[in-house]
Amino acid sequence: MIHVCSLAKIEETVARTGADRMLSLLSVGTEVTRPASIARENHLHLVMHDIAVAQDGMTMPGEEHVRDVLDFARRWDRAKPMVVHCYAGISRSTASAYIIAAALAPKRDEAELAQTLRALSPSATPNPRLIAVADALLERNGRMIEAIQSIGRGADAFEGTPFELKIED
Repeated sequence: MIHVCSLAKIEETVARTGADRMLSLLSVGTEVTRPASIARENHLHLVMHDIAVAQDGMTMPGEEHVRDVLDFARRWDRAKPMVVHCYAGISRSTASAYIIAAALAPKRDEAELAQTLRALSPSATPNPRLIAVADALLERNGRMIEAIQSIGRGADAFEGTPFELKIED
């Protein structure tokens, strides 16, 4: 089970779910405190801005970031949940949860997964750059990109409501 939340909801989400693995996707200079119940080796902190096109002075999500997400997810034994968060719990985290679910359940239909994501999180607006890179790495031939485009931009929100995404084998 993947639990998606904002930076502000990490402690309560980890405590409520019993998660023992955490993926943080934050901009340069945004600090995150790893909950004591998450071992250092079970925490991946990636630094990138929530952008889809290159901008001066900003770190665009790239292939190395997505490869790190995929490697981290593939090492997960799934005995306990994983928490995936970004600053607001709307863009980088929802994209990463979608990517992880697609990678770990490769036969799952990309469009169905995107529709599930939308139903679980009306504010989800997955970062299109992360999705495009993952689509290429996972050899989905544009299906992930099309699926995420089909759900459109999520509802305006300052912070997403935490939700859980099941991985179907």
